[in-house]
Amino acid sequence: MNFEFFIAKRLISTKKYKSSISAPIIKIAISAIAIGVIMMLVSFATGIGLQVKIREKIAAFNGHIIIDNYDNNSSQVSLIPVSKNQEFYPQFSTVSGINHVQAVATKAGIIRTETDFEGVIVKGVGGDFKWENFEDFLVEGSLPDYSQNLTEEILISRYIANRMGFKVGDKAITYFLREDVNRNPLLRAFLIKGIYDSGFQEFDELYLIADIRHIQRLNNWEQDQVGSFEVFIDDFKKLDQKGVEVYDNTPSLLDSRTIKQKYYAIFEWLSLFDFNIALIIGIMILVAGINMITALLVLILERTQMIGILKALGGGNWSIRKIFLYNASYLIILGLFWGNLIGLGLLFLQKYFKLFPLNPETYYVTEVPVYIGWEYILGVNLGTLILCVLMLLIPSVIITRISPVKAMKFD
Repeated sequence: MNFEFFIAKRLISTKKYKSSISAPIIKIAISAIAIGVIMMLVSFATGIGLQVKIREKIAAFNGHIIIDNYDNNSSQVSLIPVSKNQEFYPQFSTVSGINHVQAVATKAGIIRTETDFEGVIVKGVGGDFKWENFEDFLVEGSLPDYSQNLTEEILISRYIANRMGFKVGDKAITYFLREDVNRNPLLRAFLIKGIYDSGFQEFDELYLIADIRHIQRLNNWEQDQVGSFEVFIDDFKKLDQKGVEVYDNTPSLLDSRTIKQKYYAIFEWLSLFDFNIALIIGIMILVAGINMITALLVLILERTQMIGILKALGGGNWSIRKIFLYNASYLIILGLFWGNLIGLGLLFLQKYFKLFPLNPETYYVTEVPVYIGWEYILGVNLGTLILCVLMLLIPSVIITRISPVKAMKFD
């Protein structure tokens, strides 16, 4: 094996090889491997990144699983209250893998200024609200605190703030309609504590965050009545399983839905990225493999005399095939090196400098999200190396059909 590796190394480093007709073919093959790796890394990083980013944003506004009254399921607002006195609140101890449960309530309202008005959904939250999800969204001001006394402080989106001309510290006069339309609407003067921007326009144009006690008073609810519960799980991959377990462990008068069920169209759209990634990987490996096969065939043709000499000296077919496979493997590794260097460089630049923006109305994010995961990086490299080497076994069979006598006469 050491002798075979030595011959392969000499085959790669010889000046004749570098200046031979196979040199441009070899460079094209290396470039094809590098470009394929770049495309696969970018596809994985952006495809998975987009999926992760969007589902994190949906979970920030809804939790992973929503528990509420059956009559509330078709509405964006809380119609019928649910008691907070539940066995699963505040700790869902009967189901493993749940890290947080919070009580919320929503109510439709209208923000009005002297020149404009905007329809909104006021989401009431309490001291148990998981603010960690909104820390990355905050662009101005600070997050309100609803764990103490009732406060008028609210968090609004930059989309609403820009449309209404609001800034931190302003008052947002909000009107709420009564059930009896003949009566004047209820009014609340909220104080803007902070402005957030999730990049998910479907939510940003609707939601402002306020103290849940305002919703309870507006709806004439008791202090222990809320609109729904939002449940957060540890592992999103187990969402469907945990959704069934939560449903089985809630009272019969309550219903539960996962965000996949509530936003079915969005998650169906996201699932298409898995097919796109698989398609790109298949095409890139096929193209890289064909280029490597071409390079190997050219190299074999160019080294026919050398093959004949090695056979005349007693070299076996498999030993000679391994020499060329070692050579081809070296070229594949060289392509992998440049592909990883360029591909990961682009991904880290996007991750930290946000070079490529996206339209949030179409993609629900403001820039191309990037997910760096060593599991898919390792998979791309090992998969490309193994599949390309396996594809090269077929053309290397030509070596077994080369006659030593004819080969040494070949020019």
